[in-house]
Amino acid sequence: MGEMIPPHVKKLWDKWNIRGVIILSLFLQSILIFFAPSRKRTAKKLFLVLIWSAYLLADWAADYAVGQISDSQEEESEKHTKNRELLAFWSPFLLLHLGGPDTITALALEDNELWDRHLFSLVCQAIATVYVILLSIPNRLLIPTVIMLVGGVIKYVERTAALFSASLDKFKDSMLQKPDPGANYAKLMEEYAAKRDMNMPTEVIVVEDPDKGREGNAPVRPINDLTALQVVQYAYKYFNIFKGLIVDLIFTNKQRDESRKFFDSLKPEEALSIIEVELSLIYDSLFTKAEILHNWTGVVFRFIALGCLVASLCLFKMKKEDQYDGFDVALTYALLICGIALDSIALLMFCVSDWTIARLRLLKEDMDEKDTKADRVLNRIAEWILGFRTLRWKTSGDGHQVLNRNFMFRRWSEYVHAYNLIGYCLKIRPKRIHHTKGKIHIFFHKIFNVLCIDIVINNATRGIKLCFRSITQGTRRLHNSIDRNLTKDNRMIRTVRWFILFWFVLPHLLGLLINEVLDFFGTKDLVEEIRFTTSDRLTRELWEFIFNQVKHKQRFAEDQESAKGISSARGDWTLVDTSSRNPTDHTKLLRYVREKDYDQSILLWHIATELFYQSQTGEEETKEKKQDYYTNRELSKILSDYMMYLLMMQPTLMSAVSGIAKIRFRDTCAEANEFFQRRHIKKSTRGKEDVVREASRAILSVNTDVEPMDVKGDRSKSVFFDASVLAKEMMRLESGGEKSMWEVVSKVWVELLCFAATHCDSKEHASQLSKGGELINFVWLLMAHFGLGDQFQINRDDARAKLIVAK
Repeated sequence: MGEMIPPHVKKLWDKWNIRGVIILSLFLQSILIFFAPSRKRTAKKLFLVLIWSAYLLADWAADYAVGQISDSQEEESEKHTKNRELLAFWSPFLLLHLGGPDTITALALEDNELWDRHLFSLVCQAIATVYVILLSIPNRLLIPTVIMLVGGVIKYVERTAALFSASLDKFKDSMLQKPDPGANYAKLMEEYAAKRDMNMPTEVIVVEDPDKGREGNAPVRPINDLTALQVVQYAYKYFNIFKGLIVDLIFTNKQRDESRKFFDSLKPEEALSIIEVELSLIYDSLFTKAEILHNWTGVVFRFIALGCLVASLCLFKMKKEDQYDGFDVALTYALLICGIALDSIALLMFCVSDWTIARLRLLKEDMDEKDTKADRVLNRIAEWILGFRTLRWKTSGDGHQVLNRNFMFRRWSEYVHAYNLIGYCLKIRPKRIHHTKGKIHIFFHKIFNVLCIDIVINNATRGIKLCFRSITQGTRRLHNSIDRNLTKDNRMIRTVRWFILFWFVLPHLLGLLINEVLDFFGTKDLVEEIRFTTSDRLTRELWEFIFNQVKHKQRFAEDQESAKGISSARGDWTLVDTSSRNPTDHTKLLRYVREKDYDQSILLWHIATELFYQSQTGEEETKEKKQDYYTNRELSKILSDYMMYLLMMQPTLMSAVSGIAKIRFRDTCAEANEFFQRRHIKKSTRGKEDVVREASRAILSVNTDVEPMDVKGDRSKSVFFDASVLAKEMMRLESGGEKSMWEVVSKVWVELLCFAATHCDSKEHASQLSKGGELINFVWLLMAHFGLGDQFQINRDDARAKLIVAK
């Protein structure tokens, strides 16, 4: 029986397997160092899959190559002895690659918990590399090989240490302060008892911290607008405090009051800038080597590792290169030069990072202190570097200002996603409210649309022509066969059958097959997310509205209980407050938040908002109210679609508050599809907006005098027509009230967003930073800065007991 693999293929594989895997490993390292930092800037699935693949393949390639080199060194064949020294020289490079680039150490938070596995792998790989080097002795490249071994071990130790420091237990331990035993209670009571026995009037009093008053009088921020450097300085200061949110640490009233006072003095744009830097620093500390490198020990070892590469290159260049194969020499130079280039790029990223600037230019305690000439020069350099990353706003076609930074200078994705239930049932993607695509995106989008339209038109035209041709030919043949013999010619019947099979049956079967394959591999939700999710840039109006709402509410949080009550509001706080100040009765809407589960409220208000949105255009408003009307209407629409996106497309992030959202969503969609089918409402050649508007009017036309729950019972979890009742109540209040209903709806949505932000797992917030970040992450940190939540649980101020003896 012949061999399964031909001999010449085996020979080719034996010659190129090690070299090919080493080239692959170098290529993967280049991908990671250039593209891994963009994980925090985009949520594109294909891009994240690229990083995921490169991350996993990089470790596999290095491990496999070390094993292959070890096997080749043990062979005694003469054909291997010539380049055995080079093979031994390559093995430390693979250890260097296993150390990974500075830009990524972990794909997910769970990877940090496996630091002990990486430590064990470090020991095993180091032993294997030393074993390979020992087998190569005598070796003329022994000195540069040992030097490279030192550099490789340093890089691998850096990665292991970064994983260890980012593991949740170590991360929490690093934030704990030194143990404070408090006052010496036993000694104090002994003195107290002794004084009382001596009949001396004695009492124990509590003295407040003397530093408390001085800190309260200190200015919390400069008088002028914050510069880019001051934004980074303040962000680094609060990052060191509030990164404890990730591991559920609690904070003192002193920290809460200071943060509240500072953020209360900020403009919305300044708060956005500080929070995005904070979140970027949190990402770096959890998913990169930032915490390890940004100290003097890390800097020293980084230069040692780079020096090892340079020294190895110089020593290798001094050897006689003609003693080795030309390709192997070129590959060795590629490893050395590319290693130096990648480390130099990493060093440049290190020097211009927010971490370096924040640690070199620490925030001054005394704002009145004058800067020296050297400080002013360094500040100008830092301002120039940070100027590329400051917020940039662009006016869109509808007059709104949207974030518009260059992709490479973003600190997060800057997008707010949208997912609409009615649109999903009608197979229509949500419409972009703000047209913010760049020129390149618009160019490719137009080409794609033109190609798709051409394909559809050509296929349709070809199908119509074929249909008429088949019918004409079939009719002619039918008449001929009738004239001659009915059973003589059946070609017309076969033609009609093939036509029906090709144009109607096969596409349907192909669609069913694709659907089953996606469902089998569990990727149907991913495809649905890509198909029916759109993204809009964050607008200045949206952030200012959210910031002002949170800022307004924090003024009512006088103590811990009131702060927890405000952060737990799900729209009821706004409705009660509006009813107390407005003669229009909004209390009827309270049952849709107080008597419903959170996920049920989201679905109800989402569908009701869409119905209310489609029923009005704002043309009936006066010019004075028109601008506010449109703003609140659009904000409500954006937040409604965004919350539905979070509920359905981010189940891990919303797991703490989602409940049975998936079941309710499926039942609601089933009832909606049945209703649309019965009313013959479907996507057609008409505009998408017309279809959604027609569907909304049809829903509102249904008589809802009897509660839907009384008719359907509790078996179905659908809230389709319950939302119609809510929408009709909104319309009634809008027509009879003095205050725009859209303002109330937008505030309710902000409360629903804030509730989700404060009640979602903090670890999921941190994990989301590696996928482009979300608006809810910003709201989560903003709420914490304003002292809203349950993480501030130390109610006693800093004080010391003192024994007083009256004279």
